[in-house]
Amino acid sequence: MSPWLRHVIVSLLLSLCPLGLEGSMAHERRPPMAPSASRYHRRRSSGTRDERYRSDVHTEAVQAALAKHKERKVAVPMPSKRRSLVVQTSMDAYTPPDTSSGSEEEGGQGEGTPTSSQGSISMEHWISRAIHQGSTTSSSSSSTQSGGSNAPSTSPASTSIPQPVTPTLPAMLLNPASLAYVFRKFDSCTNGNICFFPGLCVFVCINTCVSSLGVPVSSRVSAKIQQLVNTLKQPRRPPLREFFVDDFEELLEVQQPDPNQPRPEGSQMVAIRGEPLGVVTNWPPSLEAALQRWGTISPKAPCLTTMDTNGKPLYVLTYGKLWSRSIKVAYNILHKLGTKQEPMVRPGDRVALVFPNNDPAAFMVAFYGCLLAEVVPVPIEVPLTRKDAGSQQIGFLLGSCGVTVALTSDACHKGLPKGPTGEIPQFKGWPKLLWFVTESKHLSKPPRDWFPHIKDANNDTAYIEYKTCKDGSVLGVTVTRIALLTHCQALTQSCGYTEAEIIVNVLDFKKDVGLWHGILTSVMNMMHVISIPYSLMKVNPLSWIQKVCQYKGKVACVKSRDMHWALVAHRDQRDVNLNSLRMLVVADGSNPWSISSCDAFLNVFQSKGLRPEVICPCASSAEALTVAIRRPTDDSNQPPGRGVLSMQGLSYSVIRVDSEERLSVLTVQDVGTVMPGALMCVVKPEGVPQLCRTDEIGELCVCSIATGMSYYGLSGMTKNTFEVFPMTSSGAPISEYPFTRTGLLGFIGPGGLVFVSGKMDGLMVVSGRRHNADDIVATALAVEPMKFVYRGRIAVFSVTVLHDERIVVVAEQRPDSTEEDSFQWMSRVLQAIDSIHNVGVFCLALVPANTLPKTPLGGIHLSETKQLFLEGSLHPCNVLMCPHTCVTNLPKPRQKQPEIGPASVMVGNLVSGKRIAQVSGRDLGQIEDNDQARKVCFLFLSEVLQWRAQTTPDHVLFTLLSSRGTVLSSLTCLQLHKRAEKIAAMLIERGHLQDGDHVALVYPPGIDLVAAFYGCLYAGCVPITVRPPHPQNIATTLPTVKMIVEVSRSACVMTSQVISKLLKSKEASAAVDVRSWPPVLDTDDLPKKKPPQLYKPSNPDTLAYLDFSVSTTGMLAGVKMSHTATSAFCRSIKLQCELYPSREVAICLDPYCGLGFVLWCLCSVYSGHQSILIPPSELEVNPALWLLAVSQFRVRDTFCSYSVMELCTKGLGLQTESLKSRGLDLSRVRTCVVVAEERPRIALTQSFSKLFKDLGLHPRAVSTSFGCRVNLAICLQGTSGPDPTTVYVDMRALRHDRVRLVERGSPHSLPLMESGKILPGVRIIIANPETKGPLGDSHLGEIWVHCTHNGSGYFTVYGDEALQSDHFNSHLSFGDTQTIWARTGYLGFLRRTELTDASGERHDALYVVGALDEAMELRGMRYHPIDIETSVIRTHKSIMECAVFPWTNLLVVVVELEGSEQEALDLVPLVTNAVLEEHYLIVGVVVVVDIGVIPINSRGEKQRMHLRDGFLADQLDPIYVAYNM
Repeated sequence: MSPWLRHVIVSLLLSLCPLGLEGSMAHERRPPMAPSASRYHRRRSSGTRDERYRSDVHTEAVQAALAKHKERKVAVPMPSKRRSLVVQTSMDAYTPPDTSSGSEEEGGQGEGTPTSSQGSISMEHWISRAIHQGSTTSSSSSSTQSGGSNAPSTSPASTSIPQPVTPTLPAMLLNPASLAYVFRKFDSCTNGNICFFPGLCVFVCINTCVSSLGVPVSSRVSAKIQQLVNTLKQPRRPPLREFFVDDFEELLEVQQPDPNQPRPEGSQMVAIRGEPLGVVTNWPPSLEAALQRWGTISPKAPCLTTMDTNGKPLYVLTYGKLWSRSIKVAYNILHKLGTKQEPMVRPGDRVALVFPNNDPAAFMVAFYGCLLAEVVPVPIEVPLTRKDAGSQQIGFLLGSCGVTVALTSDACHKGLPKGPTGEIPQFKGWPKLLWFVTESKHLSKPPRDWFPHIKDANNDTAYIEYKTCKDGSVLGVTVTRIALLTHCQALTQSCGYTEAEIIVNVLDFKKDVGLWHGILTSVMNMMHVISIPYSLMKVNPLSWIQKVCQYKGKVACVKSRDMHWALVAHRDQRDVNLNSLRMLVVADGSNPWSISSCDAFLNVFQSKGLRPEVICPCASSAEALTVAIRRPTDDSNQPPGRGVLSMQGLSYSVIRVDSEERLSVLTVQDVGTVMPGALMCVVKPEGVPQLCRTDEIGELCVCSIATGMSYYGLSGMTKNTFEVFPMTSSGAPISEYPFTRTGLLGFIGPGGLVFVSGKMDGLMVVSGRRHNADDIVATALAVEPMKFVYRGRIAVFSVTVLHDERIVVVAEQRPDSTEEDSFQWMSRVLQAIDSIHNVGVFCLALVPANTLPKTPLGGIHLSETKQLFLEGSLHPCNVLMCPHTCVTNLPKPRQKQPEIGPASVMVGNLVSGKRIAQVSGRDLGQIEDNDQARKVCFLFLSEVLQWRAQTTPDHVLFTLLSSRGTVLSSLTCLQLHKRAEKIAAMLIERGHLQDGDHVALVYPPGIDLVAAFYGCLYAGCVPITVRPPHPQNIATTLPTVKMIVEVSRSACVMTSQVISKLLKSKEASAAVDVRSWPPVLDTDDLPKKKPPQLYKPSNPDTLAYLDFSVSTTGMLAGVKMSHTATSAFCRSIKLQCELYPSREVAICLDPYCGLGFVLWCLCSVYSGHQSILIPPSELEVNPALWLLAVSQFRVRDTFCSYSVMELCTKGLGLQTESLKSRGLDLSRVRTCVVVAEERPRIALTQSFSKLFKDLGLHPRAVSTSFGCRVNLAICLQGTSGPDPTTVYVDMRALRHDRVRLVERGSPHSLPLMESGKILPGVRIIIANPETKGPLGDSHLGEIWVHCTHNGSGYFTVYGDEALQSDHFNSHLSFGDTQTIWARTGYLGFLRRTELTDASGERHDALYVVGALDEAMELRGMRYHPIDIETSVIRTHKSIMECAVFPWTNLLVVVVELEGSEQEALDLVPLVTNAVLEEHYLIVGVVVVVDIGVIPINSRGEKQRMHLRDGFLADQLDPIYVAYNM
């Protein structure tokens, strides 16, 4: 990207408003004032649109809040998504989104867009401002960039790109989504080429450059990261306070109470009593008695009319039919199930009622049949599939209630899922049920003398209503017969019900308000119910209004959703007259945002005969039944109650009346007064049920006969909910009778009006402040929702992450909205919620349409949605995480202590009884060695080989195996000696090489490599082993070969004929300059003669060979190995592993560097044992090759790498039985050592041991070694000595460089395995990497090593002396300052164990924790990538591999996805949560890639720095990149 364009973009992004900057929204403290009645009683206006919208806090407030952000759109980098993941790509017809923020009406009408002239004026004004702000620099930088001579030429790749319709530059600058689009398009061009865009004339040169902030920017990715960094630099609310904290204890930030937070100031509230429940002479003694009366004296009176999906009357149930059919059902339940002696159902038993929502008549008959039979009905939803949302919990309820019989209708029974034999399967979690159809034609007629016993209402259970809790569990609320009757009486009195009134019911008749009004109270008063099924409402939302008109309905029971739908559809309807309606019961009137539906509905239908006083919101709960209801009055002058409350106050549970002009206010309407015969109070939601103050929000509690009695079978929960005794501040109970908690939050206002501000189930406590899920939903909906998401398809819930609740918003995205539109909407929702509620959203996810789990009536199943989110099964198509904004309780950053002097350290260690962490292996000089060769005391390996060729010429030293396990070739001592002589002769004759010249050996793993090495020693040359290029991947592997050859200053390259041709091939010339190779000698055709004399080095400290390798951080370094070091190294390994000529050792390692090279090429010649060589690449063809060879040759000692072990574990996991049958036996294996330069991978070694235990492998045989650049082997598990030990350390202490041992399984424990026994001749000390002082054994520090087989230094073409002296010749800053130590660059610690070693001393174990280069300094603490990666891999089954690295103080997590790309976005929240919970770190970027993208070297170690470079250069082709805010 050209600096000019970047400058304009960066300056724009910096000028954009950060998330959560609206500090001005915090409310100032108000003087104490009691909420006055006049402020509550706002007259409902019938007038203008403007007035009407005063009541709708959200749409108006949200638009006003967003208007503040209108020009300064939030600088959120848009996620990068692979094309296949985009829901619908409409880039070809892309136009910038409409910049208007006109308020969008609830009904969706009036979605006005400004005229083009208005739009263009505001846009031009904005652009000119943006351009002028950065014009001076942009002009100067563009003039230098646009020189024609510097412009690269156009390549065919770039010109063939399809040309989309692209917005002009100003429009792009206006819109971050467009910026992302530009970046995406740049991405499709090849590096350094010009891209042409219509209307956008910019030269784009994607090379590594530096941004204006001094950060290297090489691509679209790094530009986005810079954008993220800029955004995160902005202050956030509340600011993190910096505390000094002891190095050790990581204290999580405790949320301090805000000194300015509002506190309740009113007096203690007094319980409010409802009007007395009137005694009416003709009220029946029970509901069954009422049914008997109407069924016998008015059998023809209509009871219930059902509708079909066309809105035509389907069936009229009269009171006579209801009575006779109910008797029939009662008789059959009691007498026709089971046998006469053993009936299945007895009075008092529970039975399930399973009826669909379109069949209220069958439900009504079954319900009253149960009441007459004195059986307890449990109405539930129809299970449509075996995996319905929440169905399992319903099953648990049925099981706990002891339900064995389910009553259902014929149609429903036929529609249930059936097994292959036609029986209904047992649903998941359900008890075994007998399905009983209640249609009359299937039932026996009761005998004439049988009649149900009709008693007066008593305390027996009448029915059980199910209730779904916040966590998804289902409880059964028991309602007694007396409570049922009293509730019907209270409703009759409140609503003024009279005989034969017509009531239109849209609600679910199986529970709640729909059941109470439409099934129970209606029968008590002989009313006629017109039931509107949900399926009809979906087809015709106006159907309920049409039925009110058609039947002259007096009462209608609806939800605000039904009013909203009617508003949307009413335009087509002409002849609507709602004159007859005297009461419109709004069942969810307690929902704070139902007020806007009520107001909008009244505004539209007042002209059609609807009177304002008819609208009657009510509040109800499963536990307390109807809590309060507004009474229908004839006095239209008495206005309903209104409260305009400060959202800030509400979040502290304090009532503060505010002005409607403020943005963050909530307007609530009253839900009428307390029910007749009830007593109501408000108590604190948590802890002791103490009365609230008059200006405090609390939980409403009711004392009445007409409430639920218990949660069935749960006595503890029942006591907490149904047996509550509210207390005054002095601790005295206010009544001798128990109250029931309603689960509703609210307060009692002036005139005894009840106001509900939320539900306990929807309460989210974030940082000590309370927020209601419904309020957040309303705010999200007010952000132009109809274009991008479905109304009513939004779920808001909280998840606990890092000891606090975090808000998650999930919505269904419309299929026709573009990625950019949706992302824009998401960022606006974040701004709106932040501005209005003063709280950050942790995660906002959009899922494809129709994918959220539904409740039976079509709403969102909240707990199931939350469960899917937590499991990573939600499959969102867009995710925006904002942990940086939300998480403000992180541990305090560690502050470095002032330097402590050496004396203090020594004294401190003495006082605390800690020893200095140092240890030595056995002394090489004092160990008796019986080998004749040692007595001759050769210093040089070339001399050892000559001696062996004379004394044991036919002894086999090397055997190479093929992929089939057959011997491919072998070398005896004499054969190797003669072959080496010929190679030496060729080097001198053909290569014209001198003593000390460097030779690159480019061979595949095998015997040629060994012979070439000794040939070099015989000729006095210095060999460098180099891995050959991969023939299928020359472009990436050949440059590394070329680089090593050049950096090592090789005078010639020795190789095989095949590779020699490859180095000069056409493919090779495309990757490197083939003309600049030094002479290439092919050793397949050797001269017959031997050299005149073999070279003997004059000084044992001269160079024997160079060990070149690439570290995990991507550093290529060659280490100089002298003849002294090489011989000492071989001797040390020989003694540790007890290697003698009679031994056979199997080696499955790469032979190019480190211990792998020494074992492959050197040890056999020195010790005389036979090495069985197995090239690791052959295991890809035959994974069992290595283990079969170990078994076949009866090997006792074997060496492998982690990648080999992993290949065997994964590839042979299911084949152990077949391998056993093939005779594979590992019982002779004494040591199986993993050669590594990293922390031991315990999980892998343990699973390998367990897997092959059945094949005879002893668990103690498996161990690890440890080596590094400066010393190729420091530890190696020998044959004698104690088993490797494992300790558990506290991971939090480790971040502070402290070692604290803990018990296995304790929180934050990390298992660490000893890296093998310390080799003879090796001394180790643990030193502080910064101060270079020795450390005690309770500290984590750098491992320093003193040893004869240390490398002599780095061989670099640039000769960086400072680097060399630091790594190979370091001195302690105090203590033993004379010894020369080599710094390994690895962090670890020493521990004295309880075990004793061969010498009888207590054994000291070395534990390697990780590489210093790879450790990440974040928040002042030291993190090791492997620990974070382990946490991430555990989060989801689809994460195959993970790598992390830091970039500009952001943590980047790359995960490999095994599974469908649709799962990619599920991983983002899971990864973010896991790292926060376990490591207290916020992930900055989550990158989801395909399997195999994370680079791994030959030792099986992750190349994290290569991965980082590839990510920043945009070369990973990620499936998804999420930038966490």
